[in-house]
Amino acid sequence: MSVATVATVLFMLVALLGAGVWIGVSLYAVGIVGLGMFHSIPVDKLLSQNLWTSLTSPELIALPLFIFMGELLYRTRLSSDLFKGLSLWTDRLPGRLLHVNVLGCTMFAAISGSSAATTVTVGRITLQELLSRGYDRRLVIGSLAGAGTFGFLIPPSIFLIVYGVLAETSMLALAYMIYIAVRTSLDPSLVPADSAPIGWRNRLTGLVYLGPTLCLIVTVLGSMYAGIASPTEAAAVGVFGALAVGLAQRSLTFAGFYQACLGTVRTTSMIGLIVAGAFFLSVAMAFLGVPRMIALEIAGLQLGPFGLILVLLVFYAALGCIMEGLSMIVMTLPITLPLVQLAGFDKIWFGIFLVVVVEMAQITPPIGFNLFVLQTLTKVPVHRIALYALPFFLILLCFAVLIAVVPEIVTFLPDLVRFQG
Repeated sequence: MSVATVATVLFMLVALLGAGVWIGVSLYAVGIVGLGMFHSIPVDKLLSQNLWTSLTSPELIALPLFIFMGELLYRTRLSSDLFKGLSLWTDRLPGRLLHVNVLGCTMFAAISGSSAATTVTVGRITLQELLSRGYDRRLVIGSLAGAGTFGFLIPPSIFLIVYGVLAETSMLALAYMIYIAVRTSLDPSLVPADSAPIGWRNRLTGLVYLGPTLCLIVTVLGSMYAGIASPTEAAAVGVFGALAVGLAQRSLTFAGFYQACLGTVRTTSMIGLIVAGAFFLSVAMAFLGVPRMIALEIAGLQLGPFGLILVLLVFYAALGCIMEGLSMIVMTLPITLPLVQLAGFDKIWFGIFLVVVVEMAQITPPIGFNLFVLQTLTKVPVHRIALYALPFFLILLCFAVLIAVVPEIVTFLPDLVRFQG
């Protein structure tokens, strides 16, 4: 294994991604060409075996179901009801209705599992409402871009769903809300003049609007946390719940149901192609010895645990500029996971760390997926949206450093579960 091999593989990957070739196709192409140039293994047999294995994993069954649930909810009145209910409770906070972006994304992310679905669903309502009321455009778009990343918590396991929603997302949501409160307190012109006070009676009545969302969260997460359902079964329950919400509200038409099915097929196919391509590239890189060489190079730096995490943080932040989050995780995990385990970090901790850095990638130009979603909604250029989202990117960065310095923030819950078990 030579440095030339690694350089060639990386050059091909960057060139293909930079040329706009589909990510999944790019990953396959790099793996096939790399093995053809530097290894004698039959690529066709390896490709067919890997394609079947990666796409027939039982763990992936939950993915299209969660996507389908998000697509169904997107076509109901759930997001508008969320805005109505949350606006009654945030009107007196510094920053006022800007907090609806953060809280709305937090709640919808808990039941959709998709960053794009979260950003689009919440954004279609809040963008129009907030901008028409005179809220600062930069802060409205930036807060939505940052909070929309909460939807990346696609649940691969019971623990990550429960822990991610209850611990990580809530902490990040609080950090975003604190930033909004401080920013708007320093510059009151970012929000419109105070409206008439909202009484507690109206606030309590407004909880009715939040009822469907809260019921879905309790049903989906509660069934898993109680051990009643597996992640796949809970996803199926969520789909039925989304159908029930749409029918009860009389907001889900047959045409909407048909569009939800088409959207699910498109998104699942896109993710499936990326996952399969990333798995194949990981296998190809293993045959070429790339992970071992990179691991040896990093190990040769003789970094301490915190130094290693800082290097990985810079590495993932840079990778997020050219790759989509899911591909980053699948392609790099065989390299990075052994390194962090040797450094003494917990695997669960590293999973949450990866979620944070991939959330950063969602708002990192030029590939940041949330940036393109918001460009479609607002018609604002991607580079401007990235600038608006910069404060929230920095909050994510600070949070990643914080959990590296104080890993107990992440591990206290699993440690408690292990102790009780």
